[in-house]
Order: sequence, then C-alpha cells, then structure tokens
Amino acid sequence: MSTTTTETPAADAGVQLTDGFHVLVDALRLNGVQTIYGVVGIPVTDLARIAQASGIRYIGFRREDSAGNAAAAAGFLTKRPGICLTVSAPGFLNGLPSLAAATVNCFPMIQIAGSSQRPLVDLQRGEYEELDQLAAARPFAKAAYRIDRAEDIGRGVARAIRAAVSGRPGGVYLDIPGQVLGETIDVAAAAKTLWRVTDPAPQQVPAPEAVDRALGLLAGAERPLIVLGKGAAYAQSDEQVRAFVEATGIPFLPMSMAKGLLPDDHPQSAAAARSLALSRADVVLLVGARLNWLLGQGEAPEWSPSATFIQADIDATELDSNQPIAAPLVGDIGSVMAALTDRAKPGQITAPAGWRAELDARKDHNAAAMRARLAEDPSPMRFFNALRAVRDVLAGRPDVYLVNEGANSLDITRDVIGMQVPRHRLDSGTWGVMGIGMGYAIAAAVEAGGPVVAIEGDSAFGFSGMEIETICRYKLPVTVVILNNGGIYRGDGVNAASADPAPTVLDPSAHHERLIEAFGGTGYHVTTPGQLTQALGTAVASGQPALIDCVLDPSAGAESGHIGNLNPQPLANPAPIPAPSR
Repeated sequence: MSTTTTETPAADAGVQLTDGFHVLVDALRLNGVQTIYGVVGIPVTDLARIAQASGIRYIGFRREDSAGNAAAAAGFLTKRPGICLTVSAPGFLNGLPSLAAATVNCFPMIQIAGSSQRPLVDLQRGEYEELDQLAAARPFAKAAYRIDRAEDIGRGVARAIRAAVSGRPGGVYLDIPGQVLGETIDVAAAAKTLWRVTDPAPQQVPAPEAVDRALGLLAGAERPLIVLGKGAAYAQSDEQVRAFVEATGIPFLPMSMAKGLLPDDHPQSAAAARSLALSRADVVLLVGARLNWLLGQGEAPEWSPSATFIQADIDATELDSNQPIAAPLVGDIGSVMAALTDRAKPGQITAPAGWRAELDARKDHNAAAMRARLAEDPSPMRFFNALRAVRDVLAGRPDVYLVNEGANSLDITRDVIGMQVPRHRLDSGTWGVMGIGMGYAIAAAVEAGGPVVAIEGDSAFGFSGMEIETICRYKLPVTVVILNNGGIYRGDGVNAASADPAPTVLDPSAHHERLIEAFGGTGYHVTTPGQLTQALGTAVASGQPALIDCVLDPSAGAESGHIGNLNPQPLANPAPIPAPSR
C-alpha cells in the first residue's frame, strides 16, 4: 500500500491502518488509471482529494452526465475504461444516461458512485439520498457490482475493469457505500487484496474455416463492399484494416466515427456514393459495424434484397440480429483482418473494375453537387457556407479532434468535413444523444493533449454548455463553434395560438460567446465565412479555450436532419374529440 491514514493505539503498536478511500485509490493506480472525471459531494469528496494527492488527475465537472460522457469518450480513445465518479442518488442518476450510452456505443467506462448505508436503504428507513443504486443501474450497464467490505475493493475494481473492456466493451457500475469508504483495514492485509488485471481483453482469433468461408463469398462477389464501424476504429488495428482493404481493392464505407481509419479522400472510399453502394452491393463485409438503425437494419430499400452479409464482431450474440449472416467472423478486429489477409490466396479477391467505375461515377457526380453547394454564399450564412469556412481551416490541421453534435449540424458536418486520422471524430453515436459535446471535447483534450474543435448546434450546446467553465478552469485547448440558427432544427417556427415561442424556437439574439468570456475564455461573434475562418484559425492556434458564436439564417435547417422519416406525422385536419360527458 502506498498511502496510510493512521496508527492504532499503543496497545497495538506497530500495526498500521488504512481506509477504503486509500485502498480504492491504490487499486485504481495499480491498474493504470491516470484520470478521474466526476462531480464531488457526499460521500466521495475525500476520494477525489486522495486520488489527486496520489498523482491521479481529477477533472471536476458541473454535471455528472458530462463527466460520464467524458469517461466514455476516454474509453473509446484509449481502450482503457474511463472512470466517472459521482455522489449518491441524484448524482448517480445524472450519470446513469452516459453509462447507458457507453454500453450501447460499446465504450469501456466505469461509473463509481458512493451510496447510502445499506441497512437503512434496504429497510427504506428514509436515509439521506436513499436509493437502491445497484438495482437501478443493472438494466443500463454491461455489469454492475456493489462492494460491501473494504477487503473486497481490489477485487471489485479488477472485476469492473475486466468487464468493461473484455468481449464487447461497455459501461460498468461500481457501487461503494460511504461506510465502506470510511472502513479501516490493516495495511498489510489490504495490500494482499490488490492486484493488477492481466490481459483484460484477450485476443480472440477467428476459426480458419470461418475465414475461408468469408473469403470464398468475397471472391465470388460482383459488387463487394466493406463497411467500417466505430468498433473497427476502437480496435486500433489500423494497419490490419488498411492492409486488407488495399490488397483487395474493395470499396469501403466508413460509419461516422470510423472516418479517418482510412483517409476520407482514399480512392476506395465510397462515402460520397453511400446510397448507391448500399443499394447495389451484393456481398458486404461488416467490420466492427452493426446492422442497426444507422444501417437501416440491413433491409430494402436501403440495401439490395439479395445482399449477402459477412460480419466481423467480438460478440457472437450480435450476429443474425437483423439479417442472416452467411459468414460469421467472431474475434477481435485485428485478428480477423490479419487472418483474412494472411489466408487470402494471391489474386483470390479483387473488386471488379465495373463496380469501382460505377461508384466512381456517382462519387464524381455527388462531389460536383457538393462543390456547387459549398460555393454558394448566402447572407445570413447557412450551414454549408459556414462549414466550408470550418473545413478550410481544419484541412490544414489533421491533428485536431473533431467533436460534433446536433441535427443539421451533425449531418452536414459529417458530409462536408473529411477526416484523415483515425479516432479523431467523436459524435452522438448509436443513440443519437444530444449533450455529449462538451464532455467528449474535454476527454479528447485531456487524453490526447491536442487541439479540439466542437461543432455544435445551438440546441445541442445547451445540454452541456455550462461545461465551458470546466474547459476554462483547466485551460484546455478546446474551441467550440456554435452554428446558431436560433432554434431546434431551425429558428423560424411560429406559434399561431399565443405570444409564446413555437416549440422549436430558441433565443434568436443569443450571444453565446459571452458565456465563455465570463469564465476567462475568448469569445467571437461572427456573421460571415471570412470572419469565421479568421476566428477559428486564431482560436485553434492559440491553444486556449474559445467559443465562436456563428450566426446563421433562422430558416436554415430541416426537421430532424437526415432522419425526419422517423418522425410520426400528425393528421393535417384531425376530427375534433368530443368533450367527455360528466
């Protein structure tokens, strides 16, 4: 044990005691934890102080959901579980959505929460912040554990780490009642309870016959396609993925957080011909990608009804979740891609020239349409000419981490701004969660140490906007760009019934830049692409906290962005419902 707290009275001279606080910190340090994201209060405030004194960096947030989002993003970026620390009951509940989102997104994260005394909670005696947190967390986490004795802290931390990163990664909840944190234990006995987890995410190699089956399908394909998901980016098996893609010449389609795994301007990228690639592909290799709603569940009309699917995934239970998987490849992405490359016979798999030419023609057509759209210069600005200015700055800074959320802000940014480097794009993910922006940006700055640009819709920014104080307090190199069209989706809605704003309308005269100025950061208010280019270039180069309020036309934007089809449509002229009789 590296830290002790007290000694017993003279009768037990020579016996040293420590407590649960110190045991927990030592268990985390032993397992390589370098940063904790959280919000302190009863009963975990001293835990943060002791962690900080031990050399673990503590990043304190204004709300627990943002701390949890930061921990989840840290897990994605590092392949080690990000740690989120919360207080009991309300604080725990505030962190729970980010824990659930981490599980859905397959990001390794551990939420450690203090909790109230078990004997009082279990009998519902009205304890301070009384809540059965373990029961509440279980449906939303990959695993959930409670530590009831100080001697089990090391075991609990080890189990949480392995659960978070092994197999399909996810969120783990670790409940530690306040009395366990304060419990004393002999230092020598405590030291024996701690261990470093060995190989928490073991390599899983696919069966040779499974690899050969997949290669046979690809060899016979007329229109093969590789879809790269964020699981492929998380795996950090960049060289293995690139080697197979380039050896075969098969076109690839990156999902949003896999952008940059191979550069977006790679000649085999089918991103600019996405609809054609999906609808025409006859054999599809899914690499760390799931056939969920983001890929239309693999169904027509988005996909060809005759498409055959090969799926590489760490978790066999994901296979056949929406469509028959003709060639399952169960294993870690690095091992799967290496096996495909190693077992392919020379010349066995090639992408037919006609298929490549068909996609290239559509890419050229769509690229011309995009160039024309970006060349437009309306005033007030709209999304495309504003994002053209951002693109031009970021094109010379591939080191910048891009965080992106919103509706139109998310969809159009994904299409306009290319990525050249893996794991440098973080967005709202599988659940489409709004409010991830500031937490993800903080984690990227802390874990990578480099510049971060967060492109936010004005509505999305509001979910976590107070964390700009956190960014300023820790002097992080984060620049927030708010695409401010004064509303949710757009700001020109009309309420015909009263003087209240329409449901989608926000304050059209907002000056968000003044918020960061209140905390010592630099604010910019821009109304033209030239002003935006100048402000963004200056802000990124400064390496200091900055916020750019970018004024857009309130009529810019579409309801729900690219997924308006998911919005049920009410009747235009519904029959009136009769008043109930009494």
